[in-house]
Amino acid sequence: MLSRRLLRNLDFVAIATVSLLIVISLIMIGSATHVNTPSDERYWYVERQGIFALINIVIIFVMLNFDYRSLGKAATTLYGVNLLMLLAVMFIGQSALGAQRWIQIGPISLQPSEFSKLIMIIALADMLDKKKGQLYSFRDLIPIFLYVGIPFLLVMKQPDLGTSLVFLAILFGMIFVAGIRTKHLMIIFGSGLAFLPIFWHFLKDYQKKRLTVFIDPNVDPLGSGYHIIQSKIAIGSGMLFGKGLFSGTQSQLNFLPENHTDFIFAVIGEELGFIGSVLILLLYFILLYRGIKIAGSARDNFGTLLATGITSMLAFHLLVNVGMTAGIMPVTGIPLPFMSYGVSALTTNMVSIGILLNIYMRRQKIMF
Repeated sequence: MLSRRLLRNLDFVAIATVSLLIVISLIMIGSATHVNTPSDERYWYVERQGIFALINIVIIFVMLNFDYRSLGKAATTLYGVNLLMLLAVMFIGQSALGAQRWIQIGPISLQPSEFSKLIMIIALADMLDKKKGQLYSFRDLIPIFLYVGIPFLLVMKQPDLGTSLVFLAILFGMIFVAGIRTKHLMIIFGSGLAFLPIFWHFLKDYQKKRLTVFIDPNVDPLGSGYHIIQSKIAIGSGMLFGKGLFSGTQSQLNFLPENHTDFIFAVIGEELGFIGSVLILLLYFILLYRGIKIAGSARDNFGTLLATGITSMLAFHLLVNVGMTAGIMPVTGIPLPFMSYGVSALTTNMVSIGILLNIYMRRQKIMF
């Protein structure tokens, strides 16, 4: 069992912030879905999300009993399991919305690519920790890019462009903190921009369409541009104080697709308005600040890298999802952390917070 001295070292600000986000999430999911389900299952999504939130709280408490450094010892095994999961999706995965990303286990649909993000953070943190002080040339970076590149390509194959981009955000955030030279980082970014025209030819037709309608949604207003148009209408119509809970017309009348998952922030903008949206964004910024603080106060390099990877993942999710719903980012299907409905995403995010709490709790040498 945890000692009282360890428990006193918990980051209670992060705990309170995540708790508030989950409570708000349950309210918004309930508002987005209650009119679209039979009366006897009106709050099925809320109940399911709430149950898994409670299960994850238990998982986090169990995790806190183990030193986070034990994750480094299991990194190679976890990496192997990650590859097996992603390969399994190719052969036994379930298809939906034009992509094969889910594995059905009884009544539960799991998305391995969600879990792969956290596993990749753990495995990459272990690898970079062992290479501390050795990132001086591009030759030193090749094994790292290959290490991330294999799961990256497997996720792209599903296809899941959004999660693939999250891998890149995690990678660059972690190698920056690991000590990569700035000039090398700039060369990599420049090369990436130069290869964008080639990358375009590897995208699926629907992915190309999403990028096209990002520039001008009216190119396909009833197809690929429909999500963006309806989302912008929803957010704009909320104005300063919003239309009130359960009163958003775009969401309640089914004009806004995926309103309880990828476009939950549009529901927030419509029903809670600019004020409500800013307050929720403030909660996210507090959480990201705590993540940065935890990375800076970790007792070892492995802990710093773990916290950096998790914070990079959450920050990228927030930036892309909010930007997507506001029409300033392409639609990529990246959920809003702790807010969008989804068992796999919720579990990944909550376990990630459990790791952050574990790192912060053990930031100093404590006598037992």
